[in-house]
Amino acid sequence: MMSIVPLLVVLPLGAAFCAVAMAQVSFLKRWTATLATLAVLANLALALLLLGEGDLRLFVGGWGPTNTLGIEMVCDGLSKLMVVTINLVALVSFIFAGAYMRRFTKPWLFDALLLLMVGAMNGVVLAGDLFNLFVFLEVAAIASYALVAFGCEAEELEAAFKYLVLGTVGSAFILMGITILYSLTGHLNMAKVHMLLPKVGLGSPAVLLAAAALLGGLALKAAMVPFHAWLPDAHPSAPAPVSAMLSGVLIKASGVYAIARIVFNVLGPTPQYAAILMTLGVASMLIGVLLAVGQWDIKRLLAYHSISQMGYVVLAIGAAAQAAARPSPDMALAGLCLFGGLFHLLNHATFKSLLFLVSGAIEQQTGTRDLKQMGGLARRMKVTSFCCRVGALSIVGVPPFNGFFSKLIIIVALVLTGHEVLAALAVFVAFVTLISFVKVQRYALEGAADKAHIANAVEAPLPMQTAMVVLAVICIVSGLAIVPLREYVFGPAADALLGSARIVTMGGAP
Repeated sequence: MMSIVPLLVVLPLGAAFCAVAMAQVSFLKRWTATLATLAVLANLALALLLLGEGDLRLFVGGWGPTNTLGIEMVCDGLSKLMVVTINLVALVSFIFAGAYMRRFTKPWLFDALLLLMVGAMNGVVLAGDLFNLFVFLEVAAIASYALVAFGCEAEELEAAFKYLVLGTVGSAFILMGITILYSLTGHLNMAKVHMLLPKVGLGSPAVLLAAAALLGGLALKAAMVPFHAWLPDAHPSAPAPVSAMLSGVLIKASGVYAIARIVFNVLGPTPQYAAILMTLGVASMLIGVLLAVGQWDIKRLLAYHSISQMGYVVLAIGAAAQAAARPSPDMALAGLCLFGGLFHLLNHATFKSLLFLVSGAIEQQTGTRDLKQMGGLARRMKVTSFCCRVGALSIVGVPPFNGFFSKLIIIVALVLTGHEVLAALAVFVAFVTLISFVKVQRYALEGAADKAHIANAVEAPLPMQTAMVVLAVICIVSGLAIVPLREYVFGPAADALLGSARIVTMGGAP
């Protein structure tokens, strides 16, 4: 099984370069989408196969494990959760893109760039050392910059340029933090840095500066408030499958996942880091939803909700860090917080990707993203409207949809950690989210179709319907499957952060 792990990175990266080569041959150019879909499908199958295995560690290059040198790839419970999430969203995005991207001039370039981003995100969540984490972050970011600008219109280019500038600033801070940690410990391996930092002094100015640089840069990648300025422009401008990937997995893999790894597996949880994460989470949760409720551009509305929903996840991770950093650590409570946060991370990947695909189908069939210009779509686009309702009910947190269970767990965990006010705030944010999506239902799906472009709208093509229905089914099933998911997926993922299943490379023992 260990030999499977590199394939999760190699397959999509290799397929990306093959797609570019195929595009130079006229009769092969049309098959790049098929190649991309098959590569991601194979990756998803491999990721699901790894769920039943224990933690795996591999040193690429043949230098280990005796002296534990080389490029380490770590496939623990959290990495497995992330690679399944990444490749699941990528698969439905490629299926959707089969019909959606036909209106663009170079769909093969889209296939290659999206494959490059998928392979890089897999590399991010499998990286066992800080430098390769940074390298894969940059590869994913560069591909995403190009994908945001894919339409080459003024709006897309402006959004991509803003994203590029702010993303570069975030990358500079991340690299500075990694450089400081390397200068202090002489290592880039996450487990070794974690073991050596106490000797340096966890409260030393240099360590605190490294932590500030890393958390600030990664918060920008995750679009946490106040580092969120790039996201509301990037998501509406990008093609719908790209928006689904950006919101569904990129801000998680490049931001939230990396933040959790750095805090728990490199720096170690402390009350200070917990307070920072909880502050970022609360600010993102509240400001994101308040900015969303006033939007009339459906994709911009969804973009602000991405900020808000990721606030729930970061708040839960911060609460877990606080519970683990107590004088008498409460690992059971920390595990509950992480369960809620990681469950919501997976749920957000499904329902937000679904909602962005729905918005893309509506835009393509009606020619508008303005809710005020819509109406009556429930009678003309029945499958799309059904999927829109499922996604809306999931993000709002209505039982038995998946968003209800993850939000409930987060709220209960906040109460148990003594943060009743934050729990009440989480309920308030859910209520404002409900108001937002009532507006979407009222203006987009219901009412009269008094505009010609709406009256003539028809259902989206079958590949687009298929992708949306798959995600809608997952939104329903994953909520009902909470018990087995907790035992086989989220439990091992939380253990990877809390340390009971952490792979310590020096000596190979936890």
